[in-house]
Formats: sequence, structure tokens, C-alpha cells
Amino acid sequence: MHEVPGRTTTTAVLGLSALLLAGCGSGSATETAEIDEEAQSVGAMEDFSVGDSFVAEEPLSISLLYRDHPNYPLQDDWLILEHLEEEHGVTLDPVVAPLSDFEDRRSVLIGSGEIPDYVPVMWPGDEIPYISGGALLPVSDYLDYMPHFTDKLERWELQEEFDQLRQEDGKAYILPGLREDPFHNWSVAIRDDIWADMGFEDPETWEEFQDQLEQISEEHPEMTPWSDRWEMNATLNLAGPSFDTAGGWGLGNGLYFDADADEFVFTGATDEYRAMIEYFAGLVADGLMDSESMTQDDDSAVQKFASGQSAAIASNEEELQTLRTAFEEIGEDDAEVRMIRVPAGPAGDNVAGGGRFDVGMVLGAHTAQREDFIAMLQFLDWLYYSDEGLIFATWGVEGETYEIDEDGERELAENVDIKGFNPGAEEHLSIDYGFYNGVFTHNFGSDTEIFLSLMSDEIVELQEQMADKEELPLQPSIPFSELELEQAALWQNSLTDQVDQATAQFILGQRDLDDWDSYVAELEARNMNDYVELANEAYQRGQEMLDELDEVDGPGEDD
Repeated sequence: MHEVPGRTTTTAVLGLSALLLAGCGSGSATETAEIDEEAQSVGAMEDFSVGDSFVAEEPLSISLLYRDHPNYPLQDDWLILEHLEEEHGVTLDPVVAPLSDFEDRRSVLIGSGEIPDYVPVMWPGDEIPYISGGALLPVSDYLDYMPHFTDKLERWELQEEFDQLRQEDGKAYILPGLREDPFHNWSVAIRDDIWADMGFEDPETWEEFQDQLEQISEEHPEMTPWSDRWEMNATLNLAGPSFDTAGGWGLGNGLYFDADADEFVFTGATDEYRAMIEYFAGLVADGLMDSESMTQDDDSAVQKFASGQSAAIASNEEELQTLRTAFEEIGEDDAEVRMIRVPAGPAGDNVAGGGRFDVGMVLGAHTAQREDFIAMLQFLDWLYYSDEGLIFATWGVEGETYEIDEDGERELAENVDIKGFNPGAEEHLSIDYGFYNGVFTHNFGSDTEIFLSLMSDEIVELQEQMADKEELPLQPSIPFSELELEQAALWQNSLTDQVDQATAQFILGQRDLDDWDSYVAELEARNMNDYVELANEAYQRGQEMLDELDEVDGPGEDD
């Protein structure tokens, strides 16, 4: 039920390409929209602040684009919908789009001016193509009516990160999901029984991991120790920060911020990127990584792992269960699987910066004309950003889907299961009740205690293991104008396609790394230098805009 790995990094980079907001008016970076509070407070609570539960003073109906997941298809009689209507006075009116068609349906609705009141499950950056048409609400103008959101921005020190979502007019058009702490759900899964037999601990560095793979290869010559999946996109994304670079799902628009030089560079041409590629190319050349790791489908990689042909594979919490099920199906009862702490690399023990935003929501610009506009903002603030709303959307209703034990801890009702916490239970928290659903809570991103409360012990342990890693500087925004964005997109697509192709060739040994200079020349022929120059010019403009915003209003505040 979790989103694509590294998507946060990727979309954060994509969000750097902001449009010139020709369709949304003009003015200074600190201009704030006017609200007629007397006329637009129908149904709103008179005093709504942090810690308050939202209950509409008059019935409130809100439409949303609902991403219908086949694993828990929408049901009209879900408890989450009934409880919101009966106890909070809010009726949600879903415009249903199947998961397989969600993004296309979203594009059509927003582009045609038929956007519902709000659209959840939207990554920061995905709002960019829709801004110039005027379909989206500049939500940063209305944060005074969202006390829980602004409280978490302040307490969790996320204001700077939020300001990176502001466009050339100084406004932000998306409400991101917020995390108190970064969430680490992806790593390399290993055959723990083999690691234990070899007397290995978790490798502290990628170099030590290579040494372990070499010893496993000697002890188990029938194995190619590491056979990877997802075209190595997860692995390159995980490894990138420890080489002070980005790769795989984290490559994004191909630009990487050099904080020391205060400028962007083209990721795929840097020495750091080359060092990362050399590491994995060495594994393939030495027979420690499967040469099909970048070409095989997912099922093939899983079957190799389950059948004892490999001992390491990229994974996440949900995929761990897939791997264990695969072992059960072939009767390999002694196999044990777990994820290791992501190793450190030559650049340090790093993780990517900006890891505390998650999928969020956009609002239709038309909502600003509603007579119950303030009530709608209050409700969304409560459901998606208050602790009470997050517990409700995650756990459900006390006494029905969960109980509080004598130690004050939440535990699922005996008849309710999610993720195997109550094996054999007759009902499922998501399927039968609608809770723990990424539409009603931003990819479960929230207060760390709430978020981890329905995570497995091994994922909780992984968070503890990863907590001391160094977070790299946040990648700043690049507010391209609309015309610049068109040109940048053309260059970006050509360049990143070339990087992806050459990366696979280098790693798989189809192209010698001594040919690196020729590869960089190919990037230059595709306008790499012009692309970087354009990005840095836009970046400097963006910094000047943020400086202006800071001088006039104070950090991140609108009038």
C-alpha cells in the first residue's frame, strides 16, 4: 500500500520546474487573497485551533478525486465515511478513478476545469503542469485557517522545505503530507540465515558489503550473490546519497545541487556519479551481481532469490512478505529474510535531504468561492494534519476497529486485521472499513508514533538503525518560467534518457568506463551545459524571490 520508492526524491526534483503563473494573476510575492469571512464561514467552527476536533456547524459536502485501489475497492458503507457524516457533519462525495487510470483521469479533470473540490495522492511537483491554467488554489494564501498544518510546519521545522514549493509568484499550490521524521522503508534484503552462518554483521559500508558478497560467492559457488530488481532503480536511489549523488528513481530531472558551490550540476556527468557506477560495475564484473539485474522482470528476480540462486535483492516492508511467501511456496522452511541498514559510502553515511514531505493534496481554485470555504479548510486540516484525524484515518474508531489496552496502547479489535497483526481475523481494516487508506491519510505520513504504530517490528528497528545517518542539504527549487520550462523539459528528457542508457551499459560491462569522457561529450552534445546554465539562472531568481518574501513577511508567512 506504500507508494513507489524514491518517488519523494524524484518528484521533489520535478517540483523544481515551476511554471510562470500567467493564469493565476500577478502581484508581489507576498500578496494574499481576500476572504469574506462573514459570507464564507457557513458551517465553520468559530474557534478552531490546534487540538480541536472538527465538527461542522452545518452539513458540509466535499467532492474529491478518489483513487480506487483494487486491494481495497471503495464501498459506500465504509465506517470511515459513515463516521465522518454522523459525527463530524461531513459527507465526502468521491469522483472515482481506478488506480490503473488515476493519473490520466486526474489530468483530464483538472485540464478540463472539472476538478473536484480536492485531489489527494499527489506528489509535490505533480501540481506544476496545472498551475498556469488557473485550476488550482494557491493554498499558501489560506494557511491561517489550517492551524494543525502550520503547527506541524513550525514544530517539525519544515517551513524552509515548504517554501521550496513556492512558485515564481511566491505562492504554493499543494499541501504536502508531513512527517515528523524521515521514513526509511527501502533497503537491500538478505538471506539472514546465510549471513548468520557466515558470521556476518550488517555491513557498515558498501565496500564491506562487497567483501561479504565475495565470501558468500566462495562458500556458495552455485550463487550469484546479488540479483537485483526494478532495473536497479531502487538500489541506485538508495546508494546515491552515500556517494553524494543521485540515481535510479532519485535521478529526477538530472540536476544535483552542489551546496558548497551554491549551484546545480548535471548529476550524470559528475565524478561522484561515476564512482557509484564503478562500484556496481565492479560487482557485475566480479560475478557478485547478476548481469540481468537491470533487465529482468520482478518475478524473475524474486524466483532467483527464493530458489537459492541469489542471497540479496532490493526490497521494502511489503516486498519482504512477498519474498517470504515465495520461500514458503517452494518449501524452503529454513530461509530467513530481513533488510539491512543501508551502508555508508565514500561520501559518508548519508541519506537524501528533504525526506519529510510525502504525497499531499491540491484544491480546486473554485473552492475559494464557496460559502463554506473556511469550513472545508478546517475539515481538511483536521483529517489530514491533526493527531486526532490521523489516528482516526489510520486506526479507525475506538471500540469498533481498535481498543486501548491497560497500558494506554492502541491495539486492533480481535476481529480486525491489517498487515498480519491479527492473522485469521474475519475483517480487514482497509477492505471492510476504509481506514489505513492512502486517500484519507497522506501515505500514512504523520507523527512518528502514529505512523509506526501499524508498522512491523523490523521496520521500526530499521528506523532506529537509520536515524543517525547524515541528511544531505535540501535540493532547492528551480522556478523555471513557462517558456524556460518547455525548453528545459526537452533537454531534460534527452539527457536523462542518455544517462539511463549509458548507466546500464557501464554497469553491465557493455561499455568500458575508460570511455567516460566520450560519454560526457555525448551529454554536452545534447545541450547539457545550456540546461545547467538555464537551471542556475532560474535558481538564483528563486532565491531572490524567497529573500524578498523573508524580508517583507518573515520566513514563509503571507500577509
